[in-house]
Amino acid sequence: MQRITITIDDDLLETIDKISAQRGYASRSETLRDLVRDAVTRAQPTIDGEARCYAALAYVYEHETRDLSRRLTTAQHDHHDLSISTLHVHIDGQDCLEVSVLKGKVDEIKTFADSVVTQRGVRFGNLHIIPSDDGTDHLEPHSHD
Repeated sequence: MQRITITIDDDLLETIDKISAQRGYASRSETLRDLVRDAVTRAQPTIDGEARCYAALAYVYEHETRDLSRRLTTAQHDHHDLSISTLHVHIDGQDCLEVSVLKGKVDEIKTFADSVVTQRGVRFGNLHIIPSDDGTDHLEPHSHD
């Protein structure tokens, strides 16, 4: 293990301390290690790109950004085979939140998500990938009790 020194602004350090207290970490070091691990996992999932998965893509965008709504709608239509459902919420007079539930190959979903969250005017994009056990859909009726 190595010891490092970082410079961090007061507001961010306060946020880290709140996370540490809420989750019960014994030290800032433990908190930061877990936050970094989480970031590394999100940046480089170990799931095979050909594997099937479900995913949730959440992002906030400024609906007044030139042609952004049209570009996002076009992207959704161009990848209709990945989309299960999309929820659209008007946050305020300028921002919208969309959450898309997706199903398909990991690489295809990641490529689609990147094409959405890198659009000018899109903020707070996050993709959560859920590996599918066997790559098949639920075909048998079942209860959620």
